Amino acid sequence: MDKMELLRRLPKIDDVMRQESLVMLAEEKGDLIVTDAVREVIAAKRAEILELIDETADLYDLQSLELSSVADAAELRVAENEKMKLFPLINATGTILHTNLGRAPLCRDAIENVAKVSTSYSSLEYNVKQGKRGSRHDLVNDLIKELTGAEDAMVVNNNAAATMIVLAALGRGKEVIVSRGELVEIGGSFRIPDIMMQSGAYLTEVGTSNKTKASDYEAAIITKEEAEDIDWEELDRGMSRFETGAIMKVHKSNYDIVGFTEEASLEELVSIGKKHDIPVIYDMGNGLMMDMSEYGIREPNVPASLAAGVDVMLFSGDKLLGGPQAGIIVGKKEYIKAMKQHPLARAMRVDKMTFAALEATLKKYKDPSLALRDIPILRMISESKDVMRARAEKLSDSIRIANADMVCEIVEVEDQIGGGAAPMVRLPGVAVSVQDGGKSADTTERKLRKAEIPVIARINEDRLLLCVRTVNDDEIEMICEALK
Repeated sequence: MDKMELLRRLPKIDDVMRQESLVMLAEEKGDLIVTDAVREVIAAKRAEILELIDETADLYDLQSLELSSVADAAELRVAENEKMKLFPLINATGTILHTNLGRAPLCRDAIENVAKVSTSYSSLEYNVKQGKRGSRHDLVNDLIKELTGAEDAMVVNNNAAATMIVLAALGRGKEVIVSRGELVEIGGSFRIPDIMMQSGAYLTEVGTSNKTKASDYEAAIITKEEAEDIDWEELDRGMSRFETGAIMKVHKSNYDIVGFTEEASLEELVSIGKKHDIPVIYDMGNGLMMDMSEYGIREPNVPASLAAGVDVMLFSGDKLLGGPQAGIIVGKKEYIKAMKQHPLARAMRVDKMTFAALEATLKKYKDPSLALRDIPILRMISESKDVMRARAEKLSDSIRIANADMVCEIVEVEDQIGGGAAPMVRLPGVAVSVQDGGKSADTTERKLRKAEIPVIARINEDRLLLCVRTVNDDEIEMICEALK
Protein backbone atom coordinates (compact mmCIF):
# COMPACT_ATOMS: atom_id res chain seq x y z
CA MET A 1 0.00 0.00 0.00
CA ASP A 2 1.46 3.37 -1.00
CA LYS A 3 1.36 6.65 0.95
CA MET A 4 -1.49 8.11 -1.10
CA GLU A 5 -3.72 5.18 -0.17
CA LEU A 6 -2.86 5.63 3.49
CA LEU A 7 -3.71 9.33 3.27
CA ARG A 8 -7.09 8.47 1.70
CA ARG A 9 -7.81 6.23 4.68
CA LEU A 10 -7.51 9.08 7.16
CA PRO A 11 -10.98 9.52 8.69
CA LYS A 12 -12.94 12.75 8.43
CA ILE A 13 -13.22 14.90 11.55
CA ASP A 14 -17.04 14.78 11.55
CA ASP A 15 -17.04 10.97 11.39
CA VAL A 16 -14.67 10.74 14.36
CA MET A 17 -16.75 13.24 16.35
CA ARG A 18 -19.79 10.97 15.98
CA GLN A 19 -18.09 8.25 18.00
CA GLU A 20 -20.11 7.74 21.21
CA SER A 21 -17.11 8.27 23.51
CA LEU A 22 -16.38 11.67 21.94
CA VAL A 23 -20.03 12.74 21.93
CA MET A 24 -20.06 12.25 25.70
CA LEU A 25 -16.65 13.91 26.08
CA ALA A 26 -17.81 16.93 24.06
CA GLU A 27 -20.76 17.39 26.42
CA GLU A 28 -18.38 17.52 29.37
CA LYS A 29 -15.39 19.41 27.94
CA GLY A 30 -16.93 21.40 25.11
CA ASP A 31 -17.32 20.67 21.41
CA LEU A 32 -14.50 22.99 20.29
CA ILE A 33 -11.95 21.44 22.65
CA VAL A 34 -12.71 17.90 21.49
CA THR A 35 -12.82 18.91 17.81
CA ASP A 36 -9.42 20.57 18.12
CA ALA A 37 -8.02 17.39 19.69
CA VAL A 38 -9.37 15.26 16.81
CA ARG A 39 -7.91 17.71 14.30
CA GLU A 40 -4.51 17.53 16.04
CA VAL A 41 -4.52 13.70 16.02
CA ILE A 42 -5.41 13.50 12.33
CA ALA A 43 -2.81 16.15 11.44
CA ALA A 44 -0.17 14.20 13.37
CA LYS A 45 -1.06 10.98 11.53
CA ARG A 46 -0.95 12.79 8.16
CA ALA A 47 2.54 14.11 8.94
CA GLU A 48 3.57 10.63 10.08
CA ILE A 49 2.43 9.09 6.78
CA LEU A 50 4.12 11.74 4.66
CA GLU A 51 7.43 10.96 6.33
CA LEU A 52 7.21 7.27 5.36
CA ILE A 53 9.27 5.91 2.52
CA ASP A 54 7.52 3.67 0.01
CA GLU A 55 9.28 0.53 1.29
CA THR A 56 7.82 0.97 4.81
CA ALA A 57 4.32 2.14 3.86
CA ASP A 58 3.10 -1.47 3.79
CA LEU A 59 4.11 -1.85 7.45
CA TYR A 60 1.99 1.06 8.65
CA ASP A 61 -0.53 0.18 11.38
CA LEU A 62 -3.87 0.45 9.57
CA GLN A 63 -5.78 -0.13 12.78
CA SER A 64 -4.57 3.25 14.06
CA LEU A 65 -6.55 4.91 11.25
CA GLU A 66 -9.86 3.36 12.29
CA LEU A 67 -12.50 5.65 13.76
CA SER A 68 -12.35 4.08 17.23
CA SER A 69 -8.54 4.31 17.36
CA VAL A 70 -8.53 7.97 16.33
CA ALA A 71 -11.27 8.68 18.88
CA ASP A 72 -9.20 7.01 21.63
CA ALA A 73 -6.16 9.05 20.62
CA ALA A 74 -8.27 12.24 20.70
CA GLU A 75 -9.44 11.44 24.24
CA LEU A 76 -5.83 11.11 25.35
CA ARG A 77 -5.00 14.37 23.57
CA VAL A 78 -7.81 16.20 25.41
CA ALA A 79 -6.49 14.89 28.73
CA GLU A 80 -2.94 15.92 27.80
CA ASN A 81 -4.06 19.40 26.68
CA GLU A 82 -5.95 19.90 29.94
CA LYS A 83 -2.92 19.30 32.13
CA MET A 84 -1.91 22.46 33.94
CA LYS A 85 1.57 23.89 33.45
CA LEU A 86 1.63 24.86 37.13
CA PHE A 87 1.01 21.87 39.40
CA PRO A 88 2.04 20.57 42.85
CA LEU A 89 5.09 18.37 43.37
CA ILE A 90 7.08 16.96 46.27
CA ASN A 91 10.26 18.70 47.39
CA ALA A 92 12.65 16.06 48.74
CA THR A 93 15.78 18.16 48.18
CA GLY A 94 16.17 19.46 51.74
CA THR A 95 16.27 23.04 50.40
CA ILE A 96 13.49 24.79 52.30
CA LEU A 97 13.04 27.93 50.18
CA HIS A 98 13.60 26.37 46.76
CA THR A 99 13.06 29.25 44.32
CA ASN A 100 12.51 26.90 41.35
CA LEU A 101 9.84 25.04 43.33
CA GLY A 102 7.89 28.13 44.41
CA ARG A 103 9.71 29.09 47.61
CA ALA A 104 7.56 29.12 50.77
CA PRO A 105 4.51 26.81 50.89
CA LEU A 106 1.57 28.55 52.54
CA CYS A 107 0.13 27.68 55.93
CA ARG A 108 -3.30 26.05 56.03
CA ASP A 109 -5.09 29.20 57.22
CA ALA A 110 -3.62 31.17 54.31
CA ILE A 111 -4.77 28.54 51.82
CA GLU A 112 -8.29 28.53 53.26
CA ASN A 113 -8.46 32.33 53.26
CA VAL A 114 -7.36 32.49 49.62
CA ALA A 115 -10.07 29.98 48.70
CA LYS A 116 -12.74 31.98 50.55
CA VAL A 117 -11.73 35.33 49.11
CA SER A 118 -11.16 34.15 45.53
CA THR A 119 -14.49 32.33 45.14
CA SER A 120 -16.65 35.38 45.86
CA TYR A 121 -16.66 39.15 45.83
CA SER A 122 -14.53 40.69 48.56
CA SER A 123 -13.77 43.83 50.54
CA LEU A 124 -10.61 44.53 48.51
CA GLU A 125 -11.33 48.24 48.05
CA TYR A 126 -14.63 48.69 49.89
CA ASN A 127 -15.07 49.91 53.46
CA VAL A 128 -18.07 47.90 54.67
CA LYS A 129 -18.48 49.88 57.91
CA GLN A 130 -18.61 53.22 56.15
CA GLY A 131 -20.34 51.98 53.02
CA LYS A 132 -17.89 53.64 50.66
CA ARG A 133 -14.73 53.02 48.68
CA GLY A 134 -11.73 51.91 50.70
CA SER A 135 -8.04 51.36 49.96
CA ARG A 136 -6.30 48.03 49.53
CA HIS A 137 -3.32 49.60 51.29
CA ASP A 138 -5.36 49.51 54.52
CA LEU A 139 -5.99 45.75 54.49
CA VAL A 140 -2.83 44.65 56.31
CA ASN A 141 -1.30 47.97 57.37
CA ASP A 142 -2.42 47.83 61.00
CA LEU A 143 -1.28 44.22 61.32
CA ILE A 144 2.17 44.93 59.86
CA LYS A 145 2.56 48.03 62.03
CA GLU A 146 1.63 46.01 65.13
CA LEU A 147 4.13 43.26 64.35
CA THR A 148 7.05 45.45 63.26
CA GLY A 149 6.62 48.71 65.15
CA ALA A 150 6.58 50.69 61.89
CA GLU A 151 4.66 53.93 61.42
CA ASP A 152 3.23 52.76 58.10
CA ALA A 153 3.47 49.95 55.56
CA MET A 154 2.86 49.15 51.92
CA VAL A 155 2.69 45.90 49.95
CA VAL A 156 3.80 45.49 46.32
CA ASN A 157 4.19 42.42 44.15
CA ASN A 158 7.75 41.40 45.11
CA ASN A 159 10.91 42.74 46.71
CA ALA A 160 12.35 43.82 43.35
CA ALA A 161 9.27 46.00 42.88
CA ALA A 162 9.71 47.30 46.42
CA THR A 163 13.30 48.31 45.62
CA MET A 164 12.17 50.07 42.46
CA ILE A 165 9.37 52.10 44.03
CA VAL A 166 11.42 53.03 47.12
CA LEU A 167 14.25 54.37 44.95
CA ALA A 168 11.88 56.08 42.52
CA ALA A 169 10.02 57.82 45.33
CA LEU A 170 13.02 58.83 47.45
CA GLY A 171 15.97 58.95 45.08
CA ARG A 172 14.84 60.03 41.62
CA GLY A 173 17.17 62.72 40.28
CA LYS A 174 19.38 62.34 43.35
CA GLU A 175 22.29 60.20 44.45
CA VAL A 176 21.80 57.09 46.56
CA ILE A 177 24.90 55.93 48.43
CA VAL A 178 25.56 52.16 48.50
CA SER A 179 28.56 50.10 49.57
CA ARG A 180 30.46 48.41 46.72
CA GLY A 181 30.24 45.17 48.65
CA GLU A 182 26.43 45.34 48.55
CA LEU A 183 25.87 45.91 44.81
CA VAL A 184 24.34 42.47 44.53
CA GLU A 185 22.70 40.44 41.81
CA ILE A 186 19.77 38.72 43.46
CA GLY A 187 18.79 36.36 40.65
CA GLY A 188 17.33 36.43 37.17
CA SER A 189 19.85 39.22 36.33
CA PHE A 190 18.24 41.54 38.90
CA ARG A 191 21.07 43.87 39.88
CA ILE A 192 20.98 46.80 42.28
CA PRO A 193 22.83 49.19 39.89
CA ASP A 194 20.40 48.36 37.06
CA ILE A 195 17.33 48.91 39.18
CA MET A 196 18.74 52.25 40.34
CA MET A 197 19.15 53.34 36.75
CA GLN A 198 15.54 52.39 35.97
CA SER A 199 14.26 54.21 39.05
CA GLY A 200 15.95 57.46 38.05
CA ALA A 201 18.31 57.47 41.04
CA TYR A 202 22.06 57.90 40.62
CA LEU A 203 24.38 55.37 42.17
CA THR A 204 27.23 56.50 44.38
CA GLU A 205 29.52 53.59 45.31
CA VAL A 206 31.55 53.83 48.48
CA GLY A 207 34.16 51.65 50.15
CA THR A 208 35.55 48.47 48.62
CA SER A 209 34.22 44.97 48.00
CA ASN A 210 35.30 43.73 51.41
CA LYS A 211 35.46 46.85 53.60
CA THR A 212 33.14 49.84 53.83
CA LYS A 213 33.28 52.13 56.86
CA ALA A 214 30.67 54.54 58.18
CA SER A 215 33.05 57.38 57.31
CA ASP A 216 32.92 56.33 53.63
CA TYR A 217 29.19 57.03 53.53
CA GLU A 218 29.53 60.37 55.29
CA ALA A 219 32.34 61.53 53.01
CA ALA A 220 30.16 60.86 49.93
CA ILE A 221 27.20 62.99 51.01
CA ILE A 222 26.47 66.00 48.82
CA THR A 223 24.06 68.60 50.18
CA LYS A 224 21.67 70.49 47.94
CA GLU A 225 23.78 73.63 48.29
CA GLU A 226 26.98 71.77 47.43
CA ALA A 227 25.35 70.22 44.37
CA GLU A 228 24.28 73.63 43.09
CA ASP A 229 27.84 74.99 43.48
CA ILE A 230 29.56 72.20 41.51
CA ASP A 231 31.64 73.34 38.53
CA TRP A 232 30.52 70.73 36.01
CA GLU A 233 33.37 71.53 33.59
CA GLU A 234 35.88 70.48 36.23
CA LEU A 235 34.30 67.07 36.78
CA ASP A 236 35.71 63.99 35.08
CA ARG A 237 33.69 62.69 32.16
CA GLY A 238 30.85 60.38 33.19
CA MET A 239 31.02 61.42 36.80
CA SER A 240 27.71 62.60 38.25
CA ARG A 241 27.43 64.65 41.41
CA PHE A 242 23.89 65.40 42.48
CA GLU A 243 22.28 66.03 45.83
CA THR A 244 22.29 62.93 48.02
CA GLY A 245 18.76 61.53 48.27
CA ALA A 246 19.31 58.53 50.52
CA ILE A 247 21.73 56.08 52.07
CA MET A 248 20.96 52.47 51.18
CA LYS A 249 22.14 49.30 52.91
CA VAL A 250 21.55 45.96 51.20
CA HIS A 251 21.63 42.79 53.28
CA LYS A 252 23.89 40.20 51.65
CA SER A 253 21.22 37.52 51.78
CA ASN A 254 22.44 35.24 49.00
CA TYR A 255 26.21 35.32 49.62
CA ASP A 256 28.73 36.29 52.27
CA ILE A 257 32.18 37.84 52.35
CA VAL A 258 34.53 36.34 54.92
CA GLY A 259 38.04 37.17 56.08
CA PHE A 260 39.36 40.75 56.13
CA THR A 261 36.00 42.52 56.13
CA GLU A 262 34.18 45.47 57.64
CA GLU A 263 30.77 47.02 57.14
CA ALA A 264 28.91 49.93 58.68
CA SER A 265 26.17 48.99 61.12
CA LEU A 266 22.57 50.11 60.78
CA GLU A 267 22.98 52.22 63.90
CA GLU A 268 25.96 54.06 62.39
CA LEU A 269 24.10 54.76 59.15
CA VAL A 270 21.02 55.95 61.04
CA SER A 271 23.20 58.37 62.99
CA ILE A 272 24.66 59.76 59.73
CA GLY A 273 21.21 59.99 58.17
CA LYS A 274 19.83 61.97 61.10
CA LYS A 275 22.85 64.28 61.13
CA HIS A 276 22.36 65.21 57.46
CA ASP A 277 18.54 64.78 57.32
CA ILE A 278 18.86 61.98 54.75
CA PRO A 279 16.62 58.86 54.81
CA VAL A 280 18.29 55.50 55.40
CA ILE A 281 16.91 52.60 53.37
CA TYR A 282 17.50 48.99 54.39
CA ASP A 283 16.87 46.34 51.74
CA MET A 284 16.70 43.41 54.12
CA GLY A 285 15.31 40.86 51.69
CA ASN A 286 14.82 37.78 53.87
CA GLY A 287 11.67 38.84 55.77
CA LEU A 288 12.52 37.06 59.03
CA MET A 289 9.97 38.25 61.61
CA MET A 290 11.38 36.70 64.78
CA ASP A 291 14.66 35.64 66.36
CA MET A 292 15.57 32.17 65.02
CA SER A 293 19.16 32.03 66.32
CA GLU A 294 18.17 29.09 68.54
CA TYR A 295 17.78 27.08 65.33
CA GLY A 296 21.01 28.26 63.69
CA ILE A 297 19.52 31.17 61.72
CA ARG A 298 21.56 34.22 62.72
CA GLU A 299 19.96 36.58 60.23
CA PRO A 300 18.66 40.08 61.00
CA ASN A 301 14.93 40.17 61.75
CA VAL A 302 12.44 42.85 60.80
CA PRO A 303 11.35 44.27 64.20
CA ALA A 304 14.92 44.44 65.58
CA SER A 305 16.29 46.05 62.41
CA LEU A 306 13.49 48.61 62.29
CA ALA A 307 14.12 49.42 65.95
CA ALA A 308 17.61 50.56 64.96
CA GLY A 309 15.92 53.63 63.49
CA VAL A 310 16.02 53.05 59.73
CA ASP A 311 13.57 55.19 57.80
CA VAL A 312 12.47 52.62 55.24
CA MET A 313 12.91 48.85 55.17
CA LEU A 314 11.82 46.36 52.52
CA PHE A 315 11.67 42.57 52.44
CA SER A 316 10.11 39.57 50.70
CA GLY A 317 6.88 37.87 51.66
CA ASP A 318 7.77 34.39 50.36
CA LYS A 319 11.15 33.90 52.01
CA LEU A 320 11.62 33.56 55.78
CA LEU A 321 8.26 35.25 56.40
CA GLY A 322 6.65 32.11 54.96
CA GLY A 323 3.87 33.82 53.02
CA PRO A 324 2.95 34.57 49.40
CA GLN A 325 5.16 36.38 46.89
CA ALA A 326 5.11 40.04 47.88
CA GLY A 327 7.38 42.98 48.59
CA ILE A 328 6.65 44.54 51.98
CA ILE A 329 7.80 48.09 52.70
CA VAL A 330 7.73 49.47 56.24
CA GLY A 331 8.97 52.71 57.75
CA LYS A 332 8.28 56.37 58.40
CA LYS A 333 4.82 57.54 57.40
CA GLU A 334 6.02 60.45 55.25
CA TYR A 335 8.14 58.18 53.05
CA ILE A 336 5.55 55.40 52.74
CA LYS A 337 2.95 58.04 51.81
CA ALA A 338 5.19 59.21 48.96
CA MET A 339 5.35 55.63 47.64
CA LYS A 340 1.59 55.08 47.88
CA GLN A 341 1.05 58.23 45.84
CA HIS A 342 3.73 57.36 43.27
CA PRO A 343 2.55 56.49 39.71
CA LEU A 344 4.31 53.10 39.99
CA ALA A 345 2.11 52.11 42.94
CA ARG A 346 -0.76 50.97 40.73
CA ALA A 347 1.52 49.02 38.39
CA MET A 348 3.07 47.17 41.34
CA ARG A 349 0.00 46.55 43.48
CA VAL A 350 -1.02 43.04 44.56
CA ASP A 351 -4.33 41.28 44.13
CA LYS A 352 -6.93 40.00 46.58
CA MET A 353 -5.46 36.47 46.77
CA THR A 354 -2.04 37.79 47.81
CA PHE A 355 -3.61 39.97 50.50
CA ALA A 356 -5.72 37.03 51.69
CA ALA A 357 -2.66 34.77 52.06
CA LEU A 358 -0.49 37.51 53.55
CA GLU A 359 -3.02 38.54 56.20
CA ALA A 360 -3.56 34.96 57.37
CA THR A 361 0.21 34.37 57.50
CA LEU A 362 0.96 37.57 59.42
CA LYS A 363 -1.71 36.80 62.03
CA LYS A 364 0.26 33.70 63.02
CA TYR A 365 3.08 35.95 64.24
CA LYS A 366 0.91 37.39 67.01
CA ASP A 367 1.94 34.27 68.92
CA PRO A 368 5.48 33.09 67.99
CA SER A 369 4.70 29.55 69.15
CA LEU A 370 1.82 29.41 66.65
CA ALA A 371 4.07 30.71 63.90
CA LEU A 372 6.65 27.99 64.58
CA ARG A 373 3.94 25.34 64.61
CA ASP A 374 1.78 26.43 61.68
CA ILE A 375 3.98 28.23 59.14
CA PRO A 376 5.58 25.42 57.08
CA ILE A 377 9.03 26.92 56.54
CA LEU A 378 9.44 27.84 60.22
CA ARG A 379 8.36 24.35 61.20
CA MET A 380 10.91 22.86 58.78
CA ILE A 381 13.70 25.06 60.13
CA SER A 382 12.92 24.28 63.77
CA GLU A 383 12.16 20.57 63.35
CA SER A 384 14.20 18.31 65.61
CA LYS A 385 16.44 15.54 64.37
CA ASP A 386 14.41 12.95 66.27
CA VAL A 387 11.24 13.94 64.40
CA MET A 388 13.06 13.82 61.05
CA ARG A 389 14.61 10.44 61.84
CA ALA A 390 11.19 9.00 62.71
CA ARG A 391 9.82 10.31 59.39
CA ALA A 392 12.81 8.87 57.53
CA GLU A 393 12.24 5.44 59.13
CA LYS A 394 8.57 5.55 58.18
CA LEU A 395 9.48 6.52 54.60
CA SER A 396 12.14 3.82 54.36
CA ASP A 397 9.79 1.09 55.62
CA SER A 398 7.01 2.23 53.28
CA ILE A 399 9.35 2.22 50.26
CA ARG A 400 10.44 -1.37 50.97
CA ILE A 401 6.78 -2.45 51.14
CA ALA A 402 5.96 -0.63 47.89
CA ASN A 403 8.96 -1.96 45.95
CA ALA A 404 11.02 -4.88 47.24
CA ASP A 405 13.83 -4.06 44.75
CA MET A 406 14.59 -0.81 46.53
CA VAL A 407 17.52 -0.74 48.94
CA CYS A 408 17.08 1.99 51.53
CA GLU A 409 19.50 3.47 54.02
CA ILE A 410 18.91 6.28 56.50
CA VAL A 411 21.75 8.80 56.33
CA GLU A 412 22.63 12.17 57.82
CA VAL A 413 22.76 15.16 55.45
CA GLU A 414 23.12 18.93 55.50
CA ASP A 415 20.00 20.84 54.48
CA GLN A 416 19.89 24.51 53.53
CA ILE A 417 17.52 27.47 53.68
CA GLY A 418 17.77 28.46 49.99
CA GLY A 419 15.87 31.23 48.24
CA GLY A 420 18.68 33.73 48.75
CA ALA A 421 18.45 33.59 52.55
CA ALA A 422 21.10 32.59 55.13
CA PRO A 423 23.59 31.35 52.50
CA MET A 424 26.14 30.12 55.02
CA VAL A 425 23.70 28.17 57.20
CA ARG A 426 23.66 24.39 56.96
CA LEU A 427 21.02 22.55 58.95
CA PRO A 428 21.73 19.00 60.18
CA GLY A 429 19.14 16.81 58.49
CA VAL A 430 18.14 13.23 57.73
CA ALA A 431 17.52 11.56 54.38
CA VAL A 432 16.64 8.17 52.92
CA SER A 433 19.24 6.99 50.41
CA VAL A 434 17.49 4.90 47.73
CA GLN A 435 19.15 2.42 45.35
CA ASP A 436 16.96 0.82 42.68
CA GLY A 437 18.77 -2.42 41.85
CA GLY A 438 21.60 -1.75 39.44
CA LYS A 439 20.11 1.48 38.10
CA SER A 440 22.05 4.70 38.46
CA ALA A 441 20.84 7.52 40.72
CA ASP A 442 20.29 9.68 37.62
CA THR A 443 17.94 7.07 36.12
CA THR A 444 15.87 6.80 39.31
CA GLU A 445 15.78 10.59 39.66
CA ARG A 446 14.42 10.97 36.10
CA LYS A 447 11.71 8.39 36.78
CA LEU A 448 10.66 10.17 39.96
CA ARG A 449 10.25 13.41 38.01
CA LYS A 450 7.94 11.63 35.56
CA ALA A 451 5.56 10.38 38.26
CA GLU A 452 1.95 11.61 38.32
CA ILE A 453 2.98 13.79 41.25
CA PRO A 454 6.66 14.47 40.51
CA VAL A 455 9.19 13.90 43.28
CA ILE A 456 12.23 16.19 43.17
CA ALA A 457 15.14 14.49 44.93
CA ARG A 458 18.80 15.29 45.61
CA ILE A 459 21.74 13.42 44.12
CA ASN A 460 25.03 13.36 46.03
CA GLU A 461 28.00 11.18 45.09
CA ASP A 462 25.77 9.05 42.83
CA ARG A 463 23.31 8.42 45.66
CA LEU A 464 19.67 9.41 45.35
CA LEU A 465 18.61 11.13 48.57
CA LEU A 466 15.07 11.83 49.77
CA CYS A 467 15.59 14.56 52.38
CA VAL A 468 12.71 14.41 54.84
CA ARG A 469 12.96 17.94 56.27
CA THR A 470 10.99 19.24 53.27
CA VAL A 471 8.67 16.22 53.01
CA ASN A 472 5.30 16.18 54.81
CA ASP A 473 4.03 13.02 56.47
CA ASP A 474 1.08 12.90 54.06
CA GLU A 475 3.51 12.90 51.08
CA ILE A 476 5.17 9.62 52.07
CA GLU A 477 2.50 7.53 50.36
CA MET A 478 2.84 9.60 47.17
CA ILE A 479 6.61 9.06 47.13
CA CYS A 480 6.06 5.33 47.48
CA GLU A 481 3.55 5.39 44.59
CA ALA A 482 6.20 7.08 42.44
CA LEU A 483 8.74 4.37 43.36
CA LYS A 484 6.47 1.38 42.72
